[in-house]
Amino acid sequence: MNLKTMMTGLAGGLVAAPALAQELPVVGRPHQGGVGFQPAVTELARDLQWLDGMINVIIIAICLFVIGLLAYVFVRYNRKANKVPATFTHNSPIEVAWTIVPIVVLIFIGAFSLPVLFKQQEIPEADITIKATGYQWYWGYEYVGTDLAYDGNMIGSAATDGTYRKTPEAIAQLEEAGYSEDEWLLATDTAIVVPVGKTIVMQITGADVIHAWTIPAFGVKQDAVPGRLAELWFKPEREGVYFGQCSELCGIYHAYMPITVKVVSQEAYDAWLAASVDEGGYTDVRAVLTN
Repeated sequence: MNLKTMMTGLAGGLVAAPALAQELPVVGRPHQGGVGFQPAVTELARDLQWLDGMINVIIIAICLFVIGLLAYVFVRYNRKANKVPATFTHNSPIEVAWTIVPIVVLIFIGAFSLPVLFKQQEIPEADITIKATGYQWYWGYEYVGTDLAYDGNMIGSAATDGTYRKTPEAIAQLEEAGYSEDEWLLATDTAIVVPVGKTIVMQITGADVIHAWTIPAFGVKQDAVPGRLAELWFKPEREGVYFGQCSELCGIYHAYMPITVKVVSQEAYDAWLAASVDEGGYTDVRAVLTN
């Protein structure tokens, strides 16, 4: 059985069962009431989350020290305890200390943060290159080196007044695409599909105004500026579905410009890419996933 025949049969099975559950686990998404980071599934995300934790420890230590110092001064030098205030105006050791210590703290933070920044900006050789173009208000994707290109729009249609509502029709569209009601405002009708463990380079630009392409679980964010081509990279380590958003205010429907990335096995990716190129557009990746 050749690949095209196999894909046609699998796609037919999906049509017969439109409510098929998403075979890939949803890994990277926001949660109601959540205050922490999404799971880090790239080296970049782990570095950023560690850096954030380290800097928070420093900040908390400084805040506790300052609060303790203020409390001590309030108690030790209030009017009752210190009826005759001192008359000196300078204390050279203290002035030297409060100049040198912040410098040392900043150098220490920079010694850890700059390597992380450089790692983000030094683009490695790509296994797959994808161009993402921001439009008002959706993303267009092109797989560089292939004939595959498609757009990704949020699932759910705008009402007559231009607003988006979680209607029964929108929920039905989500379920048909393999998502749940919880993925409202997150899921798109198409997704970027990439293989696990491969270096992905995204070329980011904008077609009208400034947008920003962001996937929190990957630790990446890049402005999409019209007339410029910027790059970011990531190497996903876990199969699953990951959600992001346009992160630059880009107009009235900025809140309805989500991003979906599906990380699959190399075999599933190869089959999906071949089917999509053969069909001349995006093919539902569920057709090539196995339980």
